[in-house]
Amino acid sequence: MRVVVLGKGLMLANIVLGALDAGADVVGVFRYEETSTSRLKLFFQDFFKPSPEVTLIESLKLNRIRLKSANSELFRKLMLTLNVDLIIVGTWKERIQKETYNIPSIATVNVHPSLLPKYRGPNPYMQTILHGEKYSGVSLHLLTDKLDAGPILKQEKVEILESDTSKELREKSVHLARKLVDEFIQDLNDKMITPIAQSEKYATYYPNITGDEKMLDFKFQTSDSISRTIRALHPFLPCYIEYKGKFFIVNPYNFQILSEESPFSPGDIIAKNSDRASITVVCADKKPIRFVGLRLYKADFRTKNFIKNKVDVIS
Repeated sequence: MRVVVLGKGLMLANIVLGALDAGADVVGVFRYEETSTSRLKLFFQDFFKPSPEVTLIESLKLNRIRLKSANSELFRKLMLTLNVDLIIVGTWKERIQKETYNIPSIATVNVHPSLLPKYRGPNPYMQTILHGEKYSGVSLHLLTDKLDAGPILKQEKVEILESDTSKELREKSVHLARKLVDEFIQDLNDKMITPIAQSEKYATYYPNITGDEKMLDFKFQTSDSISRTIRALHPFLPCYIEYKGKFFIVNPYNFQILSEESPFSPGDIIAKNSDRASITVVCADKKPIRFVGLRLYKADFRTKNFIKNKVDVIS
């Protein structure tokens, strides 16, 4: 089976590995960066700091596709020339048109890191954690004109631990994607695939995260909401605490919700430790959160000085 893989980052690498595990002939790999980054900039990035997927592609001597769009005539002609049976897509921002996804002799399949039909859209890692889900997953589905809505071909769930950030969830998801791609191609060879239509009744869609989510608001967010926001946005976006016009980056692995409610008001800083760059803030549900290892966003200030100079709520 002749396969072309489109994608980005760890998802791209694991889809390639899954296809190879199944014995497929990967005849082309198209990185999303080729469509969005200048050729010169990409050359220097790949030369001085090659990403894991670039290292994999080079080590396996795979055919790198260097075009500006999966919807271009050049790409479509290349797919016909390569006599492609299957295109597999994972983490690809460009909407692929019907004229492209209908070219393979079998299908074009998208790998989406959620339990479809829930969490369609561009940020499933973040959104599942933001909404307090206990499980996420990976879905392989046929590509159609409607985003993330095609019939499901393969699906499996992963557990979200209370300590998981989007980084850990992504790692679990891409490794599961490798397994599912392997199984899917083998099932295709054995003619054991039955597409299952998604239920629109249970479908949810979430757009891109905006800058508003990055700023923690202790007066209106509960301790659980604060925790989920920090975990969801890491490593894609840093979360900030704002104080007197200065911004402090939160360490996503070094904060703790304290069990006892505080008599102080939401937003009050009730404790600090300059040596540990630590502060404790009361949330909307009266539960304090202790943050350790805060970093000032601007290089010309130091977190330690900020904490030393703060007015203590507790005398």
